Amino acid sequence: MKVYSILFSDSGKGYNFKYDGDLKKNDYVIVDTENGLQYGKVYEELPKAKSDELKRIIRLATEEDTNIYMDNLKDATEAREKCIELVKKLDLKMNVLSAKFSFDRTQLLFDFTADDRVDFRELARKLAGIYHTRIELHQIGARDKAKKIGGLGVCGEKLCCQRFLNKIDTVSMNMAKNQNLALNPSKINGCCGRLMCCLAYEEAAYEENNKNMPQIGSKVNTSKGEGQVISVNILEKKYKVLIDGEKEEFEVE
Repeated sequence: MKVYSILFSDSGKGYNFKYDGDLKKNDYVIVDTENGLQYGKVYEELPKAKSDELKRIIRLATEEDTNIYMDNLKDATEAREKCIELVKKLDLKMNVLSAKFSFDRTQLLFDFTADDRVDFRELARKLAGIYHTRIELHQIGARDKAKKIGGLGVCGEKLCCQRFLNKIDTVSMNMAKNQNLALNPSKINGCCGRLMCCLAYEEAAYEENNKNMPQIGSKVNTSKGEGQVISVNILEKKYKVLIDGEKEEFEVE
């Protein structure tokens, strides 16, 4: 049995499935999931992954399967519009972002955002009465919302979470502090309003370079005498010291 990572959307997370055969990157397949059959795309083979408890890839997708998938996408778009209409009628404080049918239409999943918990039981009943399938309403956070909607980061590039991040790692305020960034939300927060994911990219390098770096404000002895550290450049491993009113630059050995 081989193990493959399968994507269900271009900006989604990869999920592992087993298959008794050879598949190529970007092959389309039908897989068995806890939410019924799904249409997905092969992202990569995982040679060292264990297949014991994984669900199966049923088959390569056929042209007919692709046509069914496209019809499901169209119907899901209409289902989202219907859901938004019902949300307004029921005066629910929620924003419906997307709708998706499982391949075999045994489930219709809606993702939404809301500031507080929402009692959507009546909404679910009405939707079930219309579409005659299992209805799931999933409240998602700010990061997942940005991943679904997309946009441009402060760097001018498409958002990392939508472009290539299949798994969003924990990002902490300590990362911004370690990198000597101004703790200004407009500088360190992304489009989602949370700390930018890219703060984690260079964190290991900052941690390593910071090991022997003096702290700003500390007193240090140098080859030119004692002084006070007034600035540090962590990536270049350099720091400036004020000695008798003069600024001198030193490099961490």
